[in-house]
Parts: sequence; C-alpha cells; structure tokens
Amino acid sequence: MNAVVAAYQPAQLPHRLNQYELLRTTQDPTSRAYWGFMHSRETWRDASYRPCFSFALMREMRDYLRRIAAQIDAEARNPDANLTHIVLASDAHVFNLGGDLQLFGKLIREKNREQLTAYAYLCVEGVYEIHRALNKNAHTIALVQGDALGGGLELALSCQTIVAEKGVGMGFPEVLFDLFPGMGAYSFLCQRVSPRLAEEMMLNGTIYSSEELHRLGVVDVLVDRGEGTAAVQDLIRRNRRIGHAKSAMNRVRGICSPITLQQLMQITDVWVDTALQLEEKSLRTMERLVRAQQKTQDTPNVVRI
Repeated sequence: MNAVVAAYQPAQLPHRLNQYELLRTTQDPTSRAYWGFMHSRETWRDASYRPCFSFALMREMRDYLRRIAAQIDAEARNPDANLTHIVLASDAHVFNLGGDLQLFGKLIREKNREQLTAYAYLCVEGVYEIHRALNKNAHTIALVQGDALGGGLELALSCQTIVAEKGVGMGFPEVLFDLFPGMGAYSFLCQRVSPRLAEEMMLNGTIYSSEELHRLGVVDVLVDRGEGTAAVQDLIRRNRRIGHAKSAMNRVRGICSPITLQQLMQITDVWVDTALQLEEKSLRTMERLVRAQQKTQDTPNVVRI
C-alpha cells in the first residue's frame, strides 16, 4: 500500500451489523443481494449534513464492502453458489453530490498534500473495489434516484450496471473551479463512450439528464420516477437466470478493457497536483458550491426496501 495512504489510515470502525451512522444496509438472502444506502435517514436530523463523500461516509462504505467481500468469498466455496449482487443507492433526495469541497478548500489553502492525497486515494481504492465487483461471482449496480455529481457520478460509473430514474441530473461540475474529476471518471467513462466524448463530458461542466446519458449509453437502464427499486429487483432476477454467463462477461470486460489500481492512482496524483495549484478565485467558487451542497429540508422521496 502507498506510504501516504498507510500513514493516514482511518481508524477501524466497530464491527456493527447494519448499524452504520451514514450508511443503511440491508440484505436479501433469497436473491443474494446486498443493498447499501448512503446518507441514511438518521443523518437528516443534522441540518448541516451535506450528502457528499465525507471521510466518515467513505470509511463506513469501505468497512461494509470489506465485510461483503469476505462473505461472498465464503459463499463462493459452495458449488451451488449463484451470482451475488451489490446495489449502491441513497436515502437522500440526491445520490451523491461528490467530493467534500469544504475539506478540499481547507487542505488546498494549507498546502496539505499528504491529507489531500490520502482522501483521494481512499476514494480511488473504493471505486476500484466496486469496479472489480469484490469477487468474480458478484455484480455491482448503482441505483440513481437523485442527482449524481462529480464523485457521485464516478461512483455510479464504477458499477457494472447503472439504473437511473428519469429527471435525474448527472455530470461533472469540477471545471467550474478549474479542476477535473480525478477519481476514475475518465477510465470508467471510456468503457461506455469514446475517449473524445469522455473528455468533453469532463470539461464542459454540463449537467446531463439521465435521459440524455441513457441515449449516450452511459446509463444502462432508464425508468420512470419511483420505479428504480423495482427495476433493480427485476434486473437481479434476470441476471441470476444467467449467473455463470454474466460472471464470465464481467471477466471478459476486465480482460478487454482493463482498469488497474495503479492507473487510477496515477491519475489521482495528477488531480492532487492540479488541486494544489488552484488560486483564491477558484477556492471561492468551491465555497459557493459547498453552500449549494447543503441539503435542503425536502423529504427524500426514494423508495425503501
């Protein structure tokens, strides 16, 4: 493991089953599906909560994914084991608004390369684990029922299948403060669109609708509002009927279009270098976006399972 990351390893979380603070988890033994909902309902008691990738949320997600990986590995020893699904969703009215811009601004002003790199590496390690599906017998699904911006879209792109509801906004606003999405966006997008289009999407600041991204081939399954959960459950049923073939195709994709952790880390190093060059004007723009990240008091309207 990189020395920078090793030096800033977050404290281990207590081994609590389905009792995370920011992540709500459920398991469906019948369909062998694990569901993780970011920004659990409990967080909405705090009016200052921002549905972005805080260190705390990423720590909980890492702990949860490691547990799932261990359980899938144990179950895979059973010759009758079928395809397992890991679904990432949100309890908030958005999927995820991306990186912790408040933390970014603080670390950039302090010229704190080590902490900024540690944050970025934790992000990259997480999306890489999700991208490789933790295990050859697993399939990852992003259920996007609210806006997915910046790192939130990168998380969705790291999954093997994206299911999105209509009317959702998805894009990379980083260019507004002279930065680029550096935690996997280019690598993951290039598996779905041409490199030229990927670069354009990363630098034009456009927030696309889920309908537009479905037409471009970025979103795999598009459904009406409120139908996302049912669509995922139907997808899981269909995938399990061809579990071995689906697992094989996941492996074939990795052979033909490999994404390595080293590649992601190298891109992230470029992101850190670029972030540390940002001037005060860009940092003030970042601060305005922090205020925009602040959750509204709207009641989340996602479907719970």
